[in-house]
Amino acid sequence: MRLEKQLSTLLRTIEKLNEQKNINAKKAATTESDAQRKKLIQEGGLLRAELEKNEAKYNEIKEDFDYIYQRIPNLPTEDVPIGKDEKENVEMFKSRKPTFFDFKPLPHYELATKLEMIGLDVASKITGSRFSIYKKDGARLMRAIQQFCLDVNADKYEEYLPPVIVNKDSYYGSGQFPKFVEDVFKLEGTNYYLASTAEVQLVNLHRNEILKEADLPKYYTASTACFRSEAGSAGKDTKGLIRQHQFYKTELVKIVHPSTSKQEHEAMAKDAEKILELLELPYRRMVLCTGDMGFSATKTYDLEVWIPSENKYREISSISNCGDFQARRANIKFKDAISKKNLYVHTLNASALAHDRLFVAIVENYQQKDGSIKIPKALVKYFGKEYIK
Repeated sequence: MRLEKQLSTLLRTIEKLNEQKNINAKKAATTESDAQRKKLIQEGGLLRAELEKNEAKYNEIKEDFDYIYQRIPNLPTEDVPIGKDEKENVEMFKSRKPTFFDFKPLPHYELATKLEMIGLDVASKITGSRFSIYKKDGARLMRAIQQFCLDVNADKYEEYLPPVIVNKDSYYGSGQFPKFVEDVFKLEGTNYYLASTAEVQLVNLHRNEILKEADLPKYYTASTACFRSEAGSAGKDTKGLIRQHQFYKTELVKIVHPSTSKQEHEAMAKDAEKILELLELPYRRMVLCTGDMGFSATKTYDLEVWIPSENKYREISSISNCGDFQARRANIKFKDAISKKNLYVHTLNASALAHDRLFVAIVENYQQKDGSIKIPKALVKYFGKEYIK
């Protein structure tokens, strides 16, 4: 508030000085007296100096103001549980009982390696740690997962295949910049970045646009490779496919009228859950507490799928209502039919789903005693056979 007040005062001063400078310039141009002209030119120089001093001060304070303002997160809705971290997230419901076996199940990275579905060592040789290669039936399963995730919601969402390289404005519009600039990969010598999620591209489809109210809602989906530096994740999930620098995901984005965003959020959660239901995987829905919510979200649900080798649930989807937070940053508005005013839209996003983690969940939950993997019934027509042996 202090900085905002200073900026307001300085802006009024700058406007007044500009007005005085313009009046002075007109007088100097029209006066017939050489002495008067000389005096006005001197006064003009003083006004310019004073103007430059105030503009420099304004820019300095504006930089401090922007630094703070751009790092203020969205406000949670009143029904979001208060809490410090993920331990205080609240379970809403479970779907299906966790998978247990009458034999010792293998972790996905052991079983998938044994069946020649992945090559973690060769990926490390080619690139480095936290990268993977899918091969043979592993590559086929990933392709089946991608197509299945797109097809499940194809009747509702318009599909895009966007570039995976984005600019700084796009990252700012979707809320990742400047706070999370260290979490993404920048292309050296350019102002381009690898996209950490297709949410970035889909939200920015309408940046700096005024939409017609009749055109709302807009539903978009994209299935892309995603890239994250995983800064601060040293030592976490070092084995397997859970946490990678390059991963694959189908994203859902909605651009909606503010009055409908709450209902749209509930519907979007069901769209993501439908995939897990069709694949008959055990999962639960969590509502995130205030301390675990993302920067741009006003309310978030997480879907967590059961991972037998870890004997716990792991996040596979995050479904967020961002209210008008992203719309303000990306300047996305609609013309209200009644008031005729240009108002900010609301945006929502969801992972539907994270492909690599879905691969993990299928391999682990559908492994058989003989070391094979049964393909979920809904996925057989995409994969082409019932078992991986």
